[in-house]
Amino acid sequence: MIPFAGVHVAALVGPFFVETTAADWIGCVVVFVALMFGVSAGYHRYFSHRAYKTGRIFQFFLALLAQCTAQRGALWWAHHHRNHHRHSDQPDDIHSPGHWGFWHSHIGWVFDDTHRTDYTKIADFARFPELVLLNKLWIIPPIAFGTIVYYTMGWSGLCVTFALGVVLVAHVTFGVNSLVHLYGKRRFKTTDDSRNNWVLAIIMLGEGWHNNHHHYQSSARVGFYWWEIDMTYYILCVLSWVGIVWDLRPVPPHVYERHAAGLSAAPEVLPDVIAVKSTRG
Repeated sequence: MIPFAGVHVAALVGPFFVETTAADWIGCVVVFVALMFGVSAGYHRYFSHRAYKTGRIFQFFLALLAQCTAQRGALWWAHHHRNHHRHSDQPDDIHSPGHWGFWHSHIGWVFDDTHRTDYTKIADFARFPELVLLNKLWIIPPIAFGTIVYYTMGWSGLCVTFALGVVLVAHVTFGVNSLVHLYGKRRFKTTDDSRNNWVLAIIMLGEGWHNNHHHYQSSARVGFYWWEIDMTYYILCVLSWVGIVWDLRPVPPHVYERHAAGLSAAPEVLPDVIAVKSTRG
């Protein structure tokens, strides 16, 4: 909790004691977008759900980028997220605001004896030693990132560009567990309280289309329809055009067909361990 509290103090109090510049605030926006993409495309759609494929080098980059958010290791994050889907809004789901209250679902669960990674639940990625090592040394990327920002932008950059950027990404990410299980509309009759919230979807680079995601978890696209803005998916499409990622898993036709017909269907069930063929590169 000490580094977590420290970065909050730097983000919320620091700007009142240092002279900030326009570059610091622009840097904060850039950091927010970049790290939010790391969370959305890396932690979530790739490591948790295998919604697309990529090579070994880029998957390491995704883990490194995501871990600059200080939200622990990619394998730790994915292990807990898969558990969330298996028990969504049930007593075994430590993210559930209905069972544990808003603040516990938002942030309290992180400190509730959840520091261990169950590698058996993330065996498809635990076979890569570099990811396991990065997962164990999860604190190194954010420290290195903060150090680089400090030496290039000074104290104001450390407080605004780094600390405020990281804090904003953290609470936006945690809002997927808390806010979008409380506020928004439910298109699909899932067994949990997940909702679609267009305002949060814009801020979260698409993750706010949460009811869509809980209905069908494996799609690289979370905004199922053209009017549902999903910036992470658009970036992944561009990366696929140049061969950095491939095999973006689509929303299957039956999801659209049943919704158009006004029918409900059982949500997709996530297996304990996602089988995956070897990556290239």
